[in-house]
Amino acid sequence: MSTQQEVDPGSLSRLHDIVVADPAPFWPPAPGWIAVLAVALLLLAAGAVAAALRWRANAYRRAASRELERVEAAQEWAQLSEVLKRTALATFPRESVAGLTGTDWLAFLDRTGGTRDFTEGPGRALTTLAYDPRAAERVSDDDARAAHRACTAWVQRHRVDRAEGAVR
Repeated sequence: MSTQQEVDPGSLSRLHDIVVADPAPFWPPAPGWIAVLAVALLLLAAGAVAAALRWRANAYRRAASRELERVEAAQEWAQLSEVLKRTALATFPRESVAGLTGTDWLAFLDRTGGTRDFTEGPGRALTTLAYDPRAAERVSDDDARAAHRACTAWVQRHRVDRAEGAVR
């Protein structure tokens, strides 16, 4: 017989505590996370730059909207066409806008605004209001307000046709 006792391999006396590894440190992150963070920051910066450029490019729209609010408050309906003309001149080439009058002007507004509000809708009143100072007295308040709404919608929604090009 041996002096050492034989230990049963299934005996619980042979168990030892589990050694747990130290937790992974929060910083520095793995290279993959650094790449993901870099791409996310680049996308965020590009989005911020694009938003700033869009905000700046639409400054003329905000100015025109303020002017249309002033026209409505003062009920100076004869100035609606003037505000739209100045807005169009800020966006489209002078050669394609400055000489437009009457139905050509209304057709331009419909084409660039994507509506029929000016040639067939309430915006038809612009030709009367713009060229006859006494016309504002003959146009009903409801018709003038409807024309104002059409003008406001045009300011917010018009788009520059790439064939015409834009000044900016």
